[in-house]
Amino acid sequence: SLGLVGSEMCIRDSVYMTQQFWNKEYKTAEHLMLSEEPAQDLLSFVRWAKRNAEWEPFPEGGFVLDIGCGNGRNIGNTCEEFKMGGLGIDISEEAVRQAHEKFVTKLKLPNLTFQKGEIGDPIPLENESVDIALDMMTMHFLDDSKRAAYVKEVARVVKPFGWMFLKTFILDQDQNAKRMIREYPTPSKELNSYIHPRMKVLEHVFTQDEIEELFAPYFIVHKMIRSYKHVHKDGKPHKRRTISVYLERKRD
Repeated sequence: SLGLVGSEMCIRDSVYMTQQFWNKEYKTAEHLMLSEEPAQDLLSFVRWAKRNAEWEPFPEGGFVLDIGCGNGRNIGNTCEEFKMGGLGIDISEEAVRQAHEKFVTKLKLPNLTFQKGEIGDPIPLENESVDIALDMMTMHFLDDSKRAAYVKEVARVVKPFGWMFLKTFILDQDQNAKRMIREYPTPSKELNSYIHPRMKVLEHVFTQDEIEELFAPYFIVHKMIRSYKHVHKDGKPHKRRTISVYLERKRD
């Protein structure tokens, strides 16, 4: 009982620190370059899906879900281009405020809303209501106990033959991630996870096999694209690698 209480307190503290970090970051941008343009890897996915999907992946009047939407740049620009509705969810009140201000108040995009929420919470959408789901650098905040349930919940809301674009950290051939795991282990010693030294929250680094195993019950994995290795001139790694994954919802 005491262990459970302690665990719940740690989770609440972690959530609070994450919220505070991102609220400050969206106000001051001290650590990250926060663009208002859609990410290039998302645009690559859009082009690929338009060429290769059997049915129109971005139907006019369809629906986009963005988990960890930030300032709305990815879902907002996608909904504007393809005349779709959508829901953006983010842990930061400041990010949600900025997204709403730009895409709802100024651009007046219909059927697009933004709300505060935490990854791993139930998604407030009906079954099979989403054409495109986006998770761009969010799922890695979940611990071992929550990842499988999260994937199942996303699968619940995505339509058969709908799509998910996932971007996350990849462990394969990433010496920097291995160093982080070694130097900043989680209290429970979770495999391939660490406590971020600046944000003070858990981050998980996936293997390619782990991603395939998590999503295989619900999605067809069409493509995986790893980022380049990031090294200094002295050959030492300085940035974690990412992987972009193109996923098509299976028919149950």
